[in-house]
Amino acid sequence: MTPVTIPAAGSGAADGMPEVSALAGEAARTAGVTIRTVHDVAGMRAVADFFAQVWQTPHATPPYPSEVLHSLVHAGGAVHAAYSAWPSGERLAGAAVAVFGPPAERDVYSFVAAATASGRGVGFAVKQAQRLWALERGATTMRWTFDPLVSRNARFNLVKLGAVGSEYLVDFYGPMSDGVNNGDESDRLAVVWDLVSGTTRTDDPAEGRSTADVVRRAPDGGPLTLRAGDRLWCRVPDDIVALRAADPALSLDWRHAVREVFTEAYDRGLRATAMSRDGWYLLTRPSPGLPSAGAVATAAASSEATSRIASESASEEQE
Repeated sequence: MTPVTIPAAGSGAADGMPEVSALAGEAARTAGVTIRTVHDVAGMRAVADFFAQVWQTPHATPPYPSEVLHSLVHAGGAVHAAYSAWPSGERLAGAAVAVFGPPAERDVYSFVAAATASGRGVGFAVKQAQRLWALERGATTMRWTFDPLVSRNARFNLVKLGAVGSEYLVDFYGPMSDGVNNGDESDRLAVVWDLVSGTTRTDDPAEGRSTADVVRRAPDGGPLTLRAGDRLWCRVPDDIVALRAADPALSLDWRHAVREVFTEAYDRGLRATAMSRDGWYLLTRPSPGLPSAGAVATAAASSEATSRIASESASEEQE
């Protein structure tokens, strides 16, 4: 990485810097990757090709062209790339792109992140590298979006990283023509990650669920939502990507059903705070200090590729 200026002593971003740096290094070692910021044209093209492979688009028309990535870096953003070692040389195993928002808000928007090699922790290592980069530059929060029907992403973002779902965005991008989202509506869950204190959740999001009341039924006939007091659980499909390919109509039914639950819950002040291993969101009252939906909307509205640090993830290991 290029040299950086560490914030002045006493700032929130600087307080946990040694711990975050150690965590980022350990995450990369565990995943078996080396993570670097990318600055050269060839490196940008390789990252653009990697994103095209993940989102199943032609390499001639990647979802994030290299010239756009280069411009974002020139404007003060960062492209992080994770490389794994092979006998033939290094290969890209993950990448993420981040830019800064308004300076006074000390906030960063990670607008794309992707990783391969599921189960190795590459996605976690890339996010920790982004986190360290942002903290070194004085940011204290990071934002991104993801498809709320992809349960593995939800668990990674809400549990592994400890982010909180700050806003539900209906059909955020409009129609999408990549090979992953074709035929679906592009609802997204925006999350905010506390870079200073964000840690993996260790509590059980399924606690209390077995005795909760069934509120609604899902498109497959099973329970969709359960409620116990101020705690609400919402189920999503086991594999929405496979379902979208096999039965587009049913996948769209799931989209609309989950949308209705989330929009009503968010109107009541609940927020997505966890995801169980078996595909149930937990929605609870947010802790004090969570940014308002209005603040998130202002950032999200500027564009997919600019604004605060947010990330459109495909998954923990294949975003």
